[in-house]
Amino acid sequence: MNTGRPARFRHLTLAPSPQHAARLLNAQDTGASEQQLRDIAAEGLGEVYFRDGGRRAHGLEVEFTDVEHVEFDL
Repeated sequence: MNTGRPARFRHLTLAPSPQHAARLLNAQDTGASEQQLRDIAAEGLGEVYFRDGGRRAHGLEVEFTDVEHVEFDL
Protein backbone atom coordinates (compact mmCIF):
# COMPACT_ATOMS: atom_id res chain seq x y z
CA MET A 1 0.00 0.00 0.00
CA ASN A 2 1.49 3.35 -1.02
CA THR A 3 0.72 6.12 1.47
CA GLY A 4 2.05 8.80 -0.82
CA ARG A 5 4.83 9.62 1.61
CA PRO A 6 8.38 9.57 0.26
CA ALA A 7 10.76 6.87 1.40
CA ARG A 8 13.37 7.84 3.94
CA PHE A 9 17.03 6.96 4.15
CA ARG A 10 17.62 4.70 7.15
CA HIS A 11 20.75 3.36 8.75
CA LEU A 12 19.73 0.15 10.46
CA THR A 13 21.82 -2.09 12.64
CA LEU A 14 19.72 -4.98 13.77
CA ALA A 15 19.66 -8.74 13.67
CA PRO A 16 17.26 -10.58 11.40
CA SER A 17 15.00 -13.14 13.01
CA PRO A 18 16.40 -16.68 12.90
CA GLN A 19 13.60 -17.63 10.50
CA HIS A 20 14.41 -14.86 8.02
CA ALA A 21 18.16 -15.47 8.30
CA ALA A 22 17.59 -19.15 7.47
CA ARG A 23 15.32 -18.24 4.54
CA LEU A 24 17.89 -15.79 3.21
CA LEU A 25 20.76 -18.28 3.46
CA ASN A 26 18.70 -21.07 1.92
CA ALA A 27 17.60 -18.83 -0.95
CA GLN A 28 21.19 -17.78 -1.59
CA ASP A 29 22.36 -21.41 -1.52
CA THR A 30 19.71 -22.44 -4.04
CA GLY A 31 20.56 -19.67 -6.50
CA ALA A 32 17.84 -17.12 -5.79
CA SER A 33 17.87 -13.97 -7.87
CA GLU A 34 18.93 -10.61 -6.47
CA GLN A 35 15.28 -9.54 -6.41
CA GLN A 36 14.24 -12.65 -4.50
CA LEU A 37 16.97 -12.00 -1.92
CA ARG A 38 15.85 -8.36 -1.62
CA ASP A 39 12.25 -9.46 -1.11
CA ILE A 40 13.24 -11.82 1.71
CA ALA A 41 15.43 -9.13 3.29
CA ALA A 42 12.61 -6.57 3.05
CA GLU A 43 10.17 -8.99 4.66
CA GLY A 44 12.63 -9.62 7.49
CA LEU A 45 13.36 -5.93 8.02
CA GLY A 46 9.66 -5.17 7.99
CA GLU A 47 9.00 -7.76 10.65
CA VAL A 48 11.90 -6.86 12.96
CA TYR A 49 12.18 -3.08 12.51
CA PHE A 50 8.82 -1.71 11.40
CA ARG A 51 6.28 -4.21 12.72
CA ASP A 52 8.33 -5.03 15.84
CA GLY A 53 7.41 -8.71 15.81
CA GLY A 54 3.70 -8.01 15.33
CA ARG A 55 3.37 -5.32 17.99
CA ARG A 56 2.83 -2.39 15.58
CA ALA A 57 2.42 -1.28 11.96
CA HIS A 58 0.15 -4.20 11.05
CA GLY A 59 -0.14 -4.69 7.30
CA LEU A 60 2.77 -2.38 6.47
CA GLU A 61 4.44 -3.34 3.20
CA VAL A 62 8.21 -2.86 3.07
CA GLU A 63 10.21 -2.49 -0.14
CA PHE A 64 13.98 -2.78 -0.30
CA THR A 65 14.83 -0.18 -2.96
CA ASP A 66 17.60 2.29 -3.72
CA VAL A 67 19.96 0.45 -1.42
CA GLU A 68 23.21 2.29 -0.94
CA HIS A 69 24.91 -0.37 1.19
CA VAL A 70 23.84 -3.58 2.85
CA GLU A 71 25.85 -5.89 5.03
CA PHE A 72 24.58 -8.97 6.84
CA ASP A 73 26.37 -10.81 9.60
CA LEU A 74 24.59 -14.14 9.90
